[in-house]
Amino acid sequence: MLLDFEQPIAALEGKLQEMKNLANESQVDVSEAVKALEEKIKNLKKETYANLTRWQRVQLSRHPQRPYTLDYIENIAEKFVELHGDRTVSDDKAMVGGFGEIEGRSIMFIGQQKGRNTKQRQVRNFGMANPEGYRKALRLMKMADKFGKPIVTFIDTPGAFPGLEAEERGQGEAIARNLKEMFMLKVPVICIIIGEGASGGALGIAIGDRVMMLENTWYSVISPESCSSILWRSWDYKEQAAEALKLTAKDMLQNKLIDGIIKEPLGGAHTEPQKMMSIMKKEIIKLLDELEGIDAEERIMQRIDKFSNMGVVLES
Repeated sequence: MLLDFEQPIAALEGKLQEMKNLANESQVDVSEAVKALEEKIKNLKKETYANLTRWQRVQLSRHPQRPYTLDYIENIAEKFVELHGDRTVSDDKAMVGGFGEIEGRSIMFIGQQKGRNTKQRQVRNFGMANPEGYRKALRLMKMADKFGKPIVTFIDTPGAFPGLEAEERGQGEAIARNLKEMFMLKVPVICIIIGEGASGGALGIAIGDRVMMLENTWYSVISPESCSSILWRSWDYKEQAAEALKLTAKDMLQNKLIDGIIKEPLGGAHTEPQKMMSIMKKEIIKLLDELEGIDAEERIMQRIDKFSNMGVVLES
């Protein structure tokens, strides 16, 4: 799948492949021309991805080949054991979690999971969790807290499921309880937005000591399309909405709503997934080393203070 702004790069890459094929067939030395074209492609990529609009970042965050939660867990963790169910209603397939090991360190991984094809998307409900998904996530967090194991959450959702049955089972209460309980967890909590971070559906597993975003992700109270449909009664203004929402990682860091940005390979996480896994693993280890050196009560107070200082309150 090619996005519109990737077309010029793809055209040059096509010419490069043609040139290499020609060299193989005719035994003509075109090494200098190949080298020059490769350099041109590299420079064009750098220029293109350094100057993406906010809407283009949103498009990259939704790329169908982009690594999802289970891709990260299965590639960076050893001995991963998935745990199921909220012990009340059912096992929500849109929210996954379980214990895994990184270099001998046991970690509770939790995150929203999207699907790769139509059947998987139906099973995973497009990464939109029901109340039982958030209750499962909280159950696993409490288990990790009981056994003194750090928690890493991966956020990638277009929002919590907005269906009538979800509201009947207490969607708002489930997310609100997670927010309250996550503030008081004694173990280190790292939250990483790996794709879409929309509304309370994202926030329900995003209260942590360190909240990080991958370079080509977004985090906002509403998606650009929904914002456009509310303000302009049409999805046609989604690009303007994205600009107004200031939802990119760079915007979030500038507004002090996240703690850092994790760089992606040039072109996005989907272009070099194994390199992205390596970057993610190093980042998690670094953050855990930093957080485990802080006393539990101090960590909790820092967590509360961080979120309490967000935004502006005016009293009259």
